[in-house]
Amino acid sequence: MDAHISLKTYIKNNPKAIGKVVDYNAGTDRLFSLDFTAANIELTTAIITDTQKFSDWVRNKLKANNCRYGIGGYMEHRTIYAVSSHFDTEDEPRRLHLGVDIWGDAGTSVYTPFDGKVHSFQDNNILGDYGPAIILQHNLDGLTLYSLYGHLSRKSLEGLAIGQPVSKNQQIATLGNNLENGQWPPHLHFQLMFDMEGKHGDYPGVCKYSEKEKYRMNIPDPGLVLGF
Repeated sequence: MDAHISLKTYIKNNPKAIGKVVDYNAGTDRLFSLDFTAANIELTTAIITDTQKFSDWVRNKLKANNCRYGIGGYMEHRTIYAVSSHFDTEDEPRRLHLGVDIWGDAGTSVYTPFDGKVHSFQDNNILGDYGPAIILQHNLDGLTLYSLYGHLSRKSLEGLAIGQPVSKNQQIATLGNNLENGQWPPHLHFQLMFDMEGKHGDYPGVCKYSEKEKYRMNIPDPGLVLGF
């Protein structure tokens, strides 16, 4: 069976097996959709290239709209990656976002939505990269699924070990500040993969637009798990 179909079937048949990724109360918490495409002309280069100004912009948007988190990004073609050469390649820049971002305060708790184990972790300490990241491995009735958590605090990596078991709804990390998380406004990059392709502690969270279908085959919509 196609992995995407298997995941949807598992989620439909086992709703109680899925936990949270962040604390969220559907009855009281509001989410603000953040647009990082070229259509958002309010987000100028001067803001994007200044980490503190960018962080203030996100924080003010959430406050003004009385929202606990900002959210968005799956398969979004973003212009903000022009700030770092990390996303440049000779033939085509990487601009297509592959995960879902949850924008909130530094120190926000991050949880695993499934039982599983630690696959790998590392500090991807490059401008624009994940900074500290954790990747977990899950077995969902025979379907192998990996979950990636990027832009964490460095403290989140302390005491981790490959193969270490984790349980649904277990706190595994906190969001990093903009000095440790790849120099972004505090947020979580949450992404799912069926195949790690031999990678450890890292997996592309942004790809070339021309590679969209290739990555879509391996990366299901995280919204299936988030349930926002």
